[in-house]
Amino acid sequence: MTLQGRELILGVGGGISAYKSADLLRRLQDLGFGVTVIPTRSSLNFVGTSTWEALSGRSVNPSLWNNVHEVPHIKAARSANIIVVAPATADLLAKIANGICDDLLTNTISASKSPIVLVPAMHPEMWLNHATVANVERLRSRGFLVIEPDEGRMTGDDFGVGRYPEVSRIVSEISKFAELNSDLLGKKILVTAGGTREAIDPVRFIGNISSGKQGYALAKAARNRGAEVVLIAANTNLPPIDGIRTINVVSALDMQRELAVEFEKCDAIFMTAAVADAKPKERNTEKIKKINLDKIELEENPDLLVEIAKRAKAEQVLVAFAAETGEVDLGAATEKLRRKGAALLYLNNVSGGAIFGSDRTSGYILDANGLQIHCPDQDKDTLADLLLDQARIKLG
Repeated sequence: MTLQGRELILGVGGGISAYKSADLLRRLQDLGFGVTVIPTRSSLNFVGTSTWEALSGRSVNPSLWNNVHEVPHIKAARSANIIVVAPATADLLAKIANGICDDLLTNTISASKSPIVLVPAMHPEMWLNHATVANVERLRSRGFLVIEPDEGRMTGDDFGVGRYPEVSRIVSEISKFAELNSDLLGKKILVTAGGTREAIDPVRFIGNISSGKQGYALAKAARNRGAEVVLIAANTNLPPIDGIRTINVVSALDMQRELAVEFEKCDAIFMTAAVADAKPKERNTEKIKKINLDKIELEENPDLLVEIAKRAKAEQVLVAFAAETGEVDLGAATEKLRRKGAALLYLNNVSGGAIFGSDRTSGYILDANGLQIHCPDQDKDTLADLLLDQARIKLG
C-alpha cells in the first residue's frame, strides 16, 4: 500500500549494489510511502528506468533537462517528506558534501529542506579514503544521516567494510531518524468531521459552529501512521488532505447514508462530527417569508453513534466525542459512553465559545473501564495522536 502525502525520494547512485535498492523500495512502500525514484545516469548501467517505474508505479526522470518548464528539481524537493540515497557512492558523497549540483538528484538534494539519509556502498579502500572520511564527517555535521555500511563480501574477492547494509537495518534507521510511526499500517480508519446542516428552506438551515479541524487532524495523523483513511466531512472549509479519500456531506441523513456504506470496512471510527440533534419536520422548497417565520416544527435526527454501535463487530473500535458547557461531570460522561456503546470518548468543555474553530483543545479521554486521561491545553494535532494511541491499544 502506498499513500500520497507521505512522500519519499529514492536516489540511486551508480554502484553495483543499486539492484539491492529494489528491495529497499518495496520495504519503504510497506511503511506507507509513495516512492519516486531519481537515478543518476551512471546507475542506469546497473538498473534501468523500466525496473524503477514498474516497482514504484511512477514515471522516472533521470535528467535535469526533461520538462524544464516544471523546474523538476524544485518540484521534487518540495514534494518529498524525506530523501534516501542508496547506494551513495564516493562520488555522490563528495558532490553532496561540497554542494556540487550537476544532475537532477544532486540539484534536488541541494534544494530540499527535508531529512536526508545517505546509504554508502563502495569498496573498503574508497570508504576508508581520507577524502571520503572527511566528506562523511562534514555531511553528519550538517544533519545528514549517513548509515554505516556493513562488512562483508564485495565484487570479486574483495572483503571488508563498505558493503550495502541489510535492508531491514536501513529501514529501522530511517524510521528512527525521521521519527516515523507506522503502527497503523494495514488498518482502515473512518473519521467524521464538521457539523451537519439541516435545511429549513433553500437559504436557511439549523447547524452548529464545528469547524472540522479535530476530525481533519485525526485523519491526517492516522494517514501519517500508515492507515488507509476515509473522511466523511460535513460543511467544512478545510482543504482536502493528500492521500485521504474525502466524502462531502451536508445533513445528518447524508452522513447516515455514507456511514452505512463505509463503516463495515473500517477497523476504527472516530465520530468527531457535530451532528445536529434535530431537523425541521418539513423542508420548504421556497424561501419562507420573514413574516411567516413564527415557528419551526422540529423532529429528532437519528443518533448515528448509537446506530453504528449496534452494528459494530467486537473487533471494531468506536470513538465518540462530546462537547459540554458548564461544569464537567466525568462520571456522567463515562456512563454516556457506556450507554452509547463506544470504546472511548473524548469530552471537552466548549463554554464561552472555546474549542470550536480553534487549533487548540483541552478535555478528557475516557473509557468504560474507568480510564481518565486529562488532556490540558494542546494542539488538536497532539490530541489526534493521543486518541490514536488509545484506539491502537483497543485494536490489540
